[in-house]
Amino acid sequence: MSIHENLLGGPAPTHLPDDPEPREALAAGTDPAEVAAKYPTSSLAWARLADDAFEAGQPVASYAYARTGYHRGLDSLRRSGWKGHGPVPWEHEPNRGFLRALHALARAAHAIGEDAEYERCATFLRDSSATAADTLG
Repeated sequence: MSIHENLLGGPAPTHLPDDPEPREALAAGTDPAEVAAKYPTSSLAWARLADDAFEAGQPVASYAYARTGYHRGLDSLRRSGWKGHGPVPWEHEPNRGFLRALHALARAAHAIGEDAEYERCATFLRDSSATAADTLG
């Protein structure tokens, strides 16, 4: 038995590769739009744009930004071996951009009355990382 074997029988957690440049740029106060333009595959940059738009009372723009970050994250997850289900741990910092975009998508969907999308995204977030759902919720 390997020390990395999942004893619960489910898929192993997916850990996205680290991409520190966009995270560091955002932490330094760079405008998220500039970060997204320079690093368009960064789910974290799109999630920050979604958060900013939502806070500004623009749920439709928030939805669009969050959906972009979500799809960029799905692409990254698939490249990392994710098969459409299984844990995406919040504890692994590079996963947080995707999880934040997924949370932002659920929040914006709820705000614009997309109830089925809200439920799907909220369930997906909780199934991916209960810690993320609790932290972001």
